[in-house]
Amino acid sequence: MLTKRIIPCLDIKDGRTVKGTNFVNLRDAGDPVELGALYAKQGADELVFLDITATVEKRKTLSELANRISHHINIPFTVGGGISSVQDVSILLQNGADKISVNTAAYKNPQLINQLAKEFGSQCVVLAIDTKKEADGEWYVYLNGGRTKTDTKCTDWARQAVDLGAGEILLTSMNHDGTKQGFALDITRDLSGQLPVPVIASGGGGTMEHFVTVFEEGKADAALAASIFHFKEIDIPDLKAFLKEKAVEVRI
Repeated sequence: MLTKRIIPCLDIKDGRTVKGTNFVNLRDAGDPVELGALYAKQGADELVFLDITATVEKRKTLSELANRISHHINIPFTVGGGISSVQDVSILLQNGADKISVNTAAYKNPQLINQLAKEFGSQCVVLAIDTKKEADGEWYVYLNGGRTKTDTKCTDWARQAVDLGAGEILLTSMNHDGTKQGFALDITRDLSGQLPVPVIASGGGGTMEHFVTVFEEGKADAALAASIFHFKEIDIPDLKAFLKEKAVEVRI
């Protein structure tokens, strides 16, 4: 049986780690490279670094960051934020990133997923989906860091992206983000059941029990969280020991 992965996420703005609630009200959480090194030492399985203010001028900053991270961290890490071309990805991988995450650019140009998968392999392409459950009970895709609603249903977009070559889905529920009330089990379970690739659940992790639930009931392959790790509310070694106790297979 494959072990379940615990993935700290570091949202980066102007070179610092930040964390908000429902995608707003950001506060500083420290230096991304120091935090990443700490999590690697504590037993995190992977790390995700997302530049939430990524612009063309900042591509260079992102590759420099990837380079710094790769010199301090010995576990796989994913980098995302404003990636929109084969060249962007090539530079990040050359600087030590193991995978890249695409979001808005891939939605606007789905063939980008196909190009990246052909060039670098599906295992390297993570599709990040920010999704929100609306009044009609459906989950819709949002773009531009959660600022722009689309009429596309989350499951439809995820299936299309996997057909195009995405090797993993990073699913963030905007309804649950930063609330610490638990992960979005229904949409996570839907995607995990329908897709042949791993699904990473993100948004809402607040207690160790929430992680057990998202693995058991949500059928997630990995769970991603931010503030509970950054502000030392839950330590990764304690979380993994708890999961092991609850018969969830994790790498200790």
